[in-house]
Amino acid sequence: MRVRRVVAVVAASVIAVVGALVAVELVRVAGDAAEQPGLADFYEQPADAADGAPGTLVRSEPLEGVPAASEAWRIMYRSTDLNGDPIVVTGIVVTPLGPAPDGGRTVLAWGHPTTGTDPSCAPSRGFDPFIGIEGLRLMLDRGYTVVATDYAGMGTEGPDSYLVAQTASRSVLDAVRAAQELEPTETSDRVVLWGHSQGGQAVLFAAEQAPSYAPELTVAGVAAAAPAADLTALMGSHLDDISGVTIGSYAFPAFASVYGPTVPGAELDEILTPAAVAASPEMNRLCLLTNLDRLHEIGQPLIGDFFAHDPTTTEPWATLLAENSAGQRAVEAPVYIAQGADDHLVLPADTEKFVDQIRSLGDDVTYEVVPLATHSTIAYLALPTLEGWLDSLD
Repeated sequence: MRVRRVVAVVAASVIAVVGALVAVELVRVAGDAAEQPGLADFYEQPADAADGAPGTLVRSEPLEGVPAASEAWRIMYRSTDLNGDPIVVTGIVVTPLGPAPDGGRTVLAWGHPTTGTDPSCAPSRGFDPFIGIEGLRLMLDRGYTVVATDYAGMGTEGPDSYLVAQTASRSVLDAVRAAQELEPTETSDRVVLWGHSQGGQAVLFAAEQAPSYAPELTVAGVAAAAPAADLTALMGSHLDDISGVTIGSYAFPAFASVYGPTVPGAELDEILTPAAVAASPEMNRLCLLTNLDRLHEIGQPLIGDFFAHDPTTTEPWATLLAENSAGQRAVEAPVYIAQGADDHLVLPADTEKFVDQIRSLGDDVTYEVVPLATHSTIAYLALPTLEGWLDSLD
């Protein structure tokens, strides 16, 4: 009889906890839904949106459906592209409730994986703008303020920056500066960079560029899960498969739009077949996760008929891929790299070569290969070891 009472008490406790979590989640979902009408208005740039220093806020608005024990904002802020020209970028900021530690909160700058290149694919425009920040709960529980850029060209009007490392890295660093302008975040100049796939390339490049671009920030560490760090290796591994077509349909139009006006031979029809050029506008309008079936439907017939020439050996594309790859200079902060053993997009062998490369530059690298992890699961499955690495930075 006593055992039954204990079981009943435990069951009641579990039901109460689950009920409380469901109630909190329902409130959060209701908040997300309440923000959807009129959402597009936030992303309309004021006439003077680009007028101001990089990292300054254009506008911000509080978010309603926030994670437990936090407050959050959608932000529009100023940055610069790879040529130093002013641009406008969007994103979100999330910070824990309660007083900040002495000296202020560490800022965790998140670089998201590929969601697409159309403005509608920006994570901050999603129904739940928090769900894609991998490890958000861990970071908030550590007392970090989290800022997540959409990257330039997503969310609001701007140049397409897909895998254009210089522009993406500046979007990351200027997002940190913008988060510091929100007084409730109580941030310090201490920054941790964390990104996955495309975001891994962005944060690794940001760590390389921070001393010259944002010298007032102290980068305490940079972490990347299955980073798209070596674009030559990434493209070379997928020249004749659906991943190469899908990534290429985003990357090469972006490169052509950014470099085509000034770099001879960097026009789209110089590297893609006529069929690929014709398909690229529709593919660029489709967001990756919500339209994967349609992307593959368009892309499958292009396998073997997508690249007119091998971009890893054809100029100027070979040079552009190399210039937009990380690992070109030493990073002053510790580096953490996680790689899924079962990743078929960013291949383990390619990441291992990248790790060897940055170690040869003198980087302090912690390299973790996670068994059974795929490209989509690696950032989550790496969180336990990432947390231990973060502890070592404090």
